[in-house]
Amino acid sequence: MTTTEWITDIALLLIVFRQLREGRLDLRSFLIPLGIVTFVAYSYLDTIPTAGNDLVLITVLVAVGAALGIAGGVHTRVRTVGEHVLIKAGAVAAVLWIVGMGARMGFQLWVEHGGAADVARFSAAHQITSDKAWVAAFVLMALTEVVTRLATIFIRSRSHTVARPAPVLDRTV
Repeated sequence: MTTTEWITDIALLLIVFRQLREGRLDLRSFLIPLGIVTFVAYSYLDTIPTAGNDLVLITVLVAVGAALGIAGGVHTRVRTVGEHVLIKAGAVAAVLWIVGMGARMGFQLWVEHGGAADVARFSAAHQITSDKAWVAAFVLMALTEVVTRLATIFIRSRSHTVARPAPVLDRTV
């Protein structure tokens, strides 16, 4: 793994630790994780292979990412204090986030340290055509997990926003 890969993987893992402390839901809450996964997607997602069972692999891992993201968003506490919406990731949300983001990192480390032959055999047996399919599947899994978690939190936060009353015009003469 390159230094950049270590930094981005660790940054994605650390995002949830930032949210273990209750904090205000603001634009930064969305932009930081989206920025990191956008960088990862831009850096590593050259193509989405479609031959053999590549799309099946990608679809399965995207579905896993979506399930982890939605579950993580559901297990993030959302509440209103005054005019502010606050969020706090619970233990379940943290574990789900680490499982999802750690899976990609763990898979990459395993492949680089002796697992490549096993992955090659699995790929050949299941008609996965190249390592690009694995890269696309894990990058899209991470992207999907981030987007679905944020979307779930956003949707849940909408029910917590305080409606401000319309200004009353004084019509007295």
